[in-house]
Amino acid sequence: MPPLRVKRYLLTGLLTFIPLWVTWLVFKFVLGVLAGIGAPLVAALLGALSLVAPHAADALNAQWLIFIVALLLTLGALYLLGFVANRVIGQRFLNGFDALLARIPLVQTIYGGTKKLMAVLQNKPSGMQRVVLIDFPRRGMKVVGFVTRVMVEEGTGREMAAVYIPTTPNPTGGYLELVPVDELTPTDWTMDQAMAFIISGGAVAPDSLPAPPSATLRHGEPETGAR
Repeated sequence: MPPLRVKRYLLTGLLTFIPLWVTWLVFKFVLGVLAGIGAPLVAALLGALSLVAPHAADALNAQWLIFIVALLLTLGALYLLGFVANRVIGQRFLNGFDALLARIPLVQTIYGGTKKLMAVLQNKPSGMQRVVLIDFPRRGMKVVGFVTRVMVEEGTGREMAAVYIPTTPNPTGGYLELVPVDELTPTDWTMDQAMAFIISGGAVAPDSLPAPPSATLRHGEPETGAR
């Protein structure tokens, strides 16, 4: 077989494998986190079973089986939590639980802040697009960010937007920047489109990007010195 054909096949195979590998890494991370939540309960159940039927407990004490059972327990618990949260009684219980956590200073800060972030990302801020582009880490380089809220700067009255900048390919970590509203580049992207762009490292993206406001004015208006 010619060397060029071997090289082309290897490159094609690599490019075919990488998306599958990245998808597997993401799913492995998510499933591992979910299974880790239910793992202590499975271990406790196996410990109780070993007191009654030690042979059955030894037979069930397999790593892959514990992983699957823990994952199913966590998914079932999340489904039950979502079901209860959509009921009036469940909402009252969650409100009471929130009020209880609000009395614990450090826990209230972490839990309350995370809950507000999740609620904010589900709704578009008034008069603004949720997904924007900003200059980061320097002017001329653009990153995708999510506007979480808009504030007014004292003294100048300038509107400042709090923008969360997720990292690639794990969007759960990132940066928080305060950016003047007039320096934001709004987009018509949805949250799903933005997340797909971030997780894929830019591979899943539209063919064009919106121009920044300054560039739009520069190209749309005649220069003052033009004759």
